[in-house]
Amino acid sequence: MEKYQPLTESVFYILLALRKPNHGYGIIQEVKELTGGRITMGAGTLYGAIQTLEVKKWISVYSEETDSRKKKEYVITELGKKTFKQECLRLNQLLENSKLMEN
Repeated sequence: MEKYQPLTESVFYILLALRKPNHGYGIIQEVKELTGGRITMGAGTLYGAIQTLEVKKWISVYSEETDSRKKKEYVITELGKKTFKQECLRLNQLLENSKLMEN
């Protein structure tokens, strides 16, 4: 098993956007909406990340249209959910520890 590495912000939001099946353009739109426009993901960034996430088995193809465009929908896997939850725990700990600066 590989050593845990913190998720990049893009990967965090891609996994979050895939809590239900979604295609590339839908992921880009949802990330933009979730972040209030702060993150505008380009297609190259998205599809590079999707390839990596598929190799890691954090996401999988949910469905694929058979027409000429071959639009794929992706969804987070159980391993992806576990990784996402681990990252949320790490981020929550950071926030809790940051409160020490308030004293």
